[in-house]
Amino acid sequence: MSRADQYTYTISYDERDALFVARVAEFRSLAAHGDTAEAALNEICFIVDDVIRDLEQSGEPIPTPQKAKDSTGKFVVAIPGSLHQTLAEEAVAEGVSLSQLVVSRLAHGTASRQSTASRPGRPRTR
Repeated sequence: MSRADQYTYTISYDERDALFVARVAEFRSLAAHGDTAEAALNEICFIVDDVIRDLEQSGEPIPTPQKAKDSTGKFVVAIPGSLHQTLAEEAVAEGVSLSQLVVSRLAHGTASRQSTASRPGRPRTR
């Protein structure tokens, strides 16, 4: 397994240039392209492996893969008071806690994004 396999990738289709573009979340400045999604992904993985080798040789820090970071299941989001009030009212109306309502909405939104990600022009994650 390549060390590049640990990182998070997105692939999108560039209609203007008629090619697939692959990017890696942990190395924001890197991108690669190919005639197919697979070719773009293979190219970006090759580049990431090279960059990791260069960083190791120069003693520079290597970005931690997102997948390796611990997720506690908790995060804090600041929202407008009016939105907080609306969500709290909806939670009461549905008979669930505010946390349950927000988790449900986030899960639904994430599922919707993932179902459209396979269409050309939409990012896909690896």
